[in-house]
Amino acid sequence: MNSPLSPHRLPTTTPQPPPIVRQVSSVKFAFFLLAAVLLVYTLQKLDDILLPLLFGALFSLLLLPICQWLENHKVPRILAIILCLLLVLALFAGLIVAFGTQLAQFQDELPKLQDKLLEFFRDGQQWAQRKFGYQPMSLDDLKESTMKALKKSGGTYLGTTLNTTTAVLSNLAQVLIYIFCLLLYRDHLRQFMFRFVAPDKRTEVLHTVDNIQTVVQAYISGLLKVIVIVAVLNGIGLLVLGVKFAIFFAIFASVLAVIPYIGILIGATIPAIVTLVETGSPLQAALVIGVFVFVQFLEGNFITPMITGSQVSINPLAAILALILGNELWGTPGMILSIPLMAVIKVVLDANKVTEPWGFLLGDTADGDDSLKPESAEPGGLKRLWNQMLGRGTA
Repeated sequence: MNSPLSPHRLPTTTPQPPPIVRQVSSVKFAFFLLAAVLLVYTLQKLDDILLPLLFGALFSLLLLPICQWLENHKVPRILAIILCLLLVLALFAGLIVAFGTQLAQFQDELPKLQDKLLEFFRDGQQWAQRKFGYQPMSLDDLKESTMKALKKSGGTYLGTTLNTTTAVLSNLAQVLIYIFCLLLYRDHLRQFMFRFVAPDKRTEVLHTVDNIQTVVQAYISGLLKVIVIVAVLNGIGLLVLGVKFAIFFAIFASVLAVIPYIGILIGATIPAIVTLVETGSPLQAALVIGVFVFVQFLEGNFITPMITGSQVSINPLAAILALILGNELWGTPGMILSIPLMAVIKVVLDANKVTEPWGFLLGDTADGDDSLKPESAEPGGLKRLWNQMLGRGTA
């Protein structure tokens, strides 16, 4: 029997760790979808701010080697940046002058094309009446309905044109300002980025930044070279076929090449329609389309791979999805930015072991080693012919 004076002893208890709350996979997925929706909504709402900034960043990376070369030759940084901006403005001015001259010649021929188009329309209606009993529409009714539509929407078109012109000039000024600031404060921005990274990780981050710069420079500089080569090839093909305004259509289609896959469709359709109206020959219009298809085949399989190499290795499926998403977000500027942004995303994904599989998914199939067929050391016939034309020996 215990003594009444003995103290009462409580059972000793060890402190328990707090319970670990594990999130269910469905909850994580829901949060991921919510974050993705908020991101897309933010990107779409801030397009007036983000688009000039992104274009400024791309051009800054393209002009960075020129600016560094000028600085290495004892040119002050501010003066070097101003010279780079003047170079950009000169290139755009030259392109606008060359394109505008051809456009003026095309505009002078529009009345003749309009008359031939009305004649072609009348002949088509007569053919449809003979074959299917279609009741044709008179040309007077067509002109009257067209004039009513133009009068009704003329004010809207005028306002849209003015707004578009103002927006283009404003965005151009913003892009130039962003280029100047990004090139001027590039060292400060790099130090700012390093403050978020541990010292032992800075070399890896610097390597990733250099890869991004290389990819963007390879894409933009390669794209400019491809535009020139494609314009020359398209011009030669259209001149051989005797197409009117061959130089204008060649330049027009090559500029549209900045929008992959879709630009060539627009660039080939318009000259084919003009040729069909001008000559009345479907075969001639088909030959015009054939020229663009053949040049596109050369560009996709030989010209671009030889110029850019494997720097921008995005598979076609990822490129098409990027074009669709870019168009949904920002329209035509989004389609232009989609491929370089996708290439930058791939570089960032490849730099991390956790996200590297997603970078592999975006990459070209030639970059992987999952092919079951053994690779031959001997190049194919077309590639061997291309190497001979370039004066390269086969290994």
